[in-house]
Amino acid sequence: MRCILVGVKTKNRSDKELKQSLSELEGLVEALNGVALGKIYQKRDIPDPATFIGKGKAKQLKEISEGVKADTLIFDVELSPIQITNIEKITDVQVMDRTDLILSIFSERAKTKQAKLQVELATLQHQLPRVYGQKGKALSRIGGGMKTKGAGEKLGEIKARRIKERISKIKKELEQIKKQRKQQRKWRSKDPSIIKVALVGYTNAGKSSLLHRLTKRETFISDQLFATLDTKTSYIMFPDVDKKVVITDTVGFVKDMPEEIMEAFMATLEEVEEADLILHVVDISDENWLEKLESVEKILRKIKVEDKPSIVVLNKIDKIIPSADLIDHSQEGMMTGNKESIIISTEKGWNVDKLMEKLKEFAVNLSPIGYN
Repeated sequence: MRCILVGVKTKNRSDKELKQSLSELEGLVEALNGVALGKIYQKRDIPDPATFIGKGKAKQLKEISEGVKADTLIFDVELSPIQITNIEKITDVQVMDRTDLILSIFSERAKTKQAKLQVELATLQHQLPRVYGQKGKALSRIGGGMKTKGAGEKLGEIKARRIKERISKIKKELEQIKKQRKQQRKWRSKDPSIIKVALVGYTNAGKSSLLHRLTKRETFISDQLFATLDTKTSYIMFPDVDKKVVITDTVGFVKDMPEEIMEAFMATLEEVEEADLILHVVDISDENWLEKLESVEKILRKIKVEDKPSIVVLNKIDKIIPSADLIDHSQEGMMTGNKESIIISTEKGWNVDKLMEKLKEFAVNLSPIGYN
């Protein structure tokens, strides 16, 4: 995929926010092994109903795409079906919006049955409003060359009905999986010696690496956005205090995650709701780490777990300082608004032992849910 990234600066969006968003979009492209050939942005207070960016800008994109041999235009905004269709007609290249891109990554990375079903559900929910917006080549492929308006409308209705039927079936399957997972969690909750911990954080913050460090479990680790999608669970034994800490990794978040994806992946967040303790992993080497911390906390408030005990794990300090001796622990709480915090490097192993001690201390002092 050779693409051009298109950003739109609206009146509610600062230059800094636009820059951050386009940078993240480039990371998403790289996660699909694509190449971002360049970034273009336009200032526009009111989106053009037909093309969002205006016909003149769309024609300019056509010229640029031809010049650099780009095959895809990726917009960092939500586009309507008719806007996508019109831009593709003018530019003669594939058009995707942010949600399309994230769904493509999810589709490629999903491994378990649950993750695959969740991705398919999110994709179908995203496609459904676009069915009647499909004109020309998209709809003619379905109809085998039929060109009458009436036939197109009927084909759209048939496709919409099939999508709705599949969505209904997937939801039933996911509900069954949900019941099975709930039963598994219920079984774990019966044992007061088991403490449940959930790892949360922005995508690529280092959650999978931390899970591996803490539990010695082999996990797929990559320096990419959404390197892993499936919920993973492992554990730490503290035999001297007769405690077992079960740690569950969750899917990483991105800012303004599309609603379809949030709904589809809410199942992975059930582990957070059931957790006794939340470890919020933050990539402190990222210049925008504070905004990303806020983005994750916003989601935690949405699922009403903001009052659960939590530790902010400020990870990747090795990218900022050359030695663990230079870590200033007095700054940990100040950096996070006096939240319980610890600075570590999962890569180098710095302070991971101190995090283990915090987990052990929590396990000893906690009366698990239902065991007061």
